[in-house]
Amino acid sequence: MKIAIVEDDINMRKSLEIAMGDYDKYEIHTFKNARDALKKLDDSFEMVISDINMPGMDGIEFVKTLNGRFEVIIITGNATLTRAIESIQLGVKDFLLKPFEIETLVTAIERTATIAKKSPKMFPQECPKNDSFSGSSPALEQLLNRVSKAAVTDASMMLLGESGVGKEVFARYIHESSPRMSKPFVAINMAAIPDNLIESELFGFEKGSFTDATEAKIGQFELAEGGTLFLDEIAEMPYPLQAKLLRVLQEREIRRLGSSKNTKIDVRIITATNANLHEKIQDGKFREDLYYRLNTIPIHIPPLRERREEILSIAESALERYCVQYGFEKKCFTASARNALENYNWPGNIRELISVVERSAILSTSENIDTEDLFLEARGLGRI
Repeated sequence: MKIAIVEDDINMRKSLEIAMGDYDKYEIHTFKNARDALKKLDDSFEMVISDINMPGMDGIEFVKTLNGRFEVIIITGNATLTRAIESIQLGVKDFLLKPFEIETLVTAIERTATIAKKSPKMFPQECPKNDSFSGSSPALEQLLNRVSKAAVTDASMMLLGESGVGKEVFARYIHESSPRMSKPFVAINMAAIPDNLIESELFGFEKGSFTDATEAKIGQFELAEGGTLFLDEIAEMPYPLQAKLLRVLQEREIRRLGSSKNTKIDVRIITATNANLHEKIQDGKFREDLYYRLNTIPIHIPPLRERREEILSIAESALERYCVQYGFEKKCFTASARNALENYNWPGNIRELISVVERSAILSTSENIDTEDLFLEARGLGRI
């Protein structure tokens, strides 16, 4: 079994490499950080063992970037319940606290491998099994058909729709349906990054390029090399930076901050927004030439209220997943609860539906989840 160990502490990294060397069945490769690992990881690897607290890209972001390509075990010396839950929700199979005996790690590896054999991955051979795709409706089938045709090309795509409709899910589906599926999928939210940091986050920087640049950093474009870069909330990108993004798309090369040389890139761009970009263009807040460059193939994702045939399937799939995740006995919705779910207008779309299901799974006191367990009365604005 070929395993990658990603650990920034040199003593821990060397100790694991030596200790694991006693086990002939494992082929161990070690990396000092996530970015070095991403450059070397390919389909020959079966498992990744990663620390959480690492400089540059931490373990959680690393797992997100891996996009389910490998079985993952997290090791950390500074764990919190929140981080543990977050990693498990991302598909991490085990979570070990330092210090641990090497036998404990070997047991975790074998347990993870056994689980993987019993639950083979759906990616990339099959359509992604995500809550957002659990149901079926004419609108969804038509959308997936259009997306699948576009996915095999390198054309830029813009995902449009209300907040919560699952734009990142569709972006991942596009990536997994494309020839780039074995390469990284990197997602970045423009609205979540301070304006003065977006450029360095996208393009990276060299050591000494500014006061706090104590070491060079690879940007998201380079991390996504050969794969897909998903730019969510693209309407929030600062206007001055839009010209630089346009140049990158035209020239297919980037330049790190503080560098004098350009680096060629091979990245497929997918963007998303719930804003009206035509109004942004008229107001002088978004470049028209960039809009046309990014919007080669527009994909409008309809809100959940226009895909009502999917509501119960999505809810039941999510409920089953949360029962397994939290170790609950199997639960189900009563006829009254199912009716309430179908007749609620879901202003927050799939994101709101998943949140309601998780809360009801946790707070319901019996195996039958009834209408009052959904707490939809407090959401009157969503009633039909």
